[in-house]
Formats: sequence, structure tokens, C-alpha cells
Amino acid sequence: LKMKRNQIRIMTEIGMAVALAVIFNFLPLWRMPQGGSLSLEMLPILIIALRWGAVPGMMAGVVYGLVQLALGPFIVHPAQLILDYPLAYMLVGLAGIFSNKINLKTKGRTYGWLLSAVLTGGLGRFISHFLSGVMFFAQYAPEGQSPWVYSAIYNISYLLPSLLLSYIIIIPLVKNIIIDEDKKER
Repeated sequence: LKMKRNQIRIMTEIGMAVALAVIFNFLPLWRMPQGGSLSLEMLPILIIALRWGAVPGMMAGVVYGLVQLALGPFIVHPAQLILDYPLAYMLVGLAGIFSNKINLKTKGRTYGWLLSAVLTGGLGRFISHFLSGVMFFAQYAPEGQSPWVYSAIYNISYLLPSLLLSYIIIIPLVKNIIIDEDKKER
């Protein structure tokens, strides 16, 4: 019964996280011309991943990616659809591989583990968007510039600030939201 209650709690939190991510997506600090924005949309997915682990984090990411797809996608190819929506956000959930390392006992190391988690989730998303950019958006690269360089610069220009902002906001949330003593069973 306790395990079922825990599963219900996780699914409920995933639903709330996805809703919050959608709200954050509608409130960007800036939008890029071919997609992407500086926003806090990754923050709720990162929190789920850090609270419950990689699998729930990845589930939250997939659901958010599918909701994004329903709300106004920019699609040029079926593979790009997968890379830029469900896969990219699913990979943000990889931050959860560090969830067991983040606890009150690690004290000063907690922030290093948090940074590792946020960077891992962000790197996963970056790789997915980067590959999409190279394969499907090369025509936007300036004359003579490699699509690889263009895609890297384009995606880093909004993902890195978004990750930094998410990390800064996660720091004060660690004790009260991420490290929840009620969630002992993962």
C-alpha cells in the first residue's frame, strides 16, 4: 500500500511539474529565432529528477516534450520532432542519476553534486537539440560556417544561461523540496 501511495505521489508531482514547466515556457526571458528560449522550463523536470531519480525525471521530461509538441511545435521532419521534443526533455531527467548523492549528509559536496546533475541533464538536452540543428537547420548557418559550429553556438547561447538560472534557483530549494525525508522509498 505504501509503495502504491508513493507511485501516486510521484505521478502527481510529475503532473504538477509538467504544468509548471508549461507555464515557465510561456514566460521566457527571450526566444531564439529558430526555437529555444531562455526560460525556467527545465527547472521542474530537474526537481523531479533530483527528488525521485532518473526514471521519474525522464518520464516527466517525455510528458513535457509531448505537451510542448501539442502546444505549438516547429516541425520540419519526423526525426527532428523526436529530437527536439520528447527526447530532448527526457534527457533532462538524466540529472536524476545524482539524486542519491544529494542529501544533507554530503554538506559542502551537495552543491557540486547539484551542479553535476544540472549539467548532465542540460548536456543531454543539448546533444539532442545539437543533432537536430546539424541535421535539419543547417540552412540557417551563416555562409561558410559549419553546421556543427552553428548548431553548437546556437544551442549553447540559450541552454547555458537557462541551466545557470535553474542551478541558481535549485540551490535554496535543496533542503525543503529536493531532500524530502518523507520520500525515503524511491
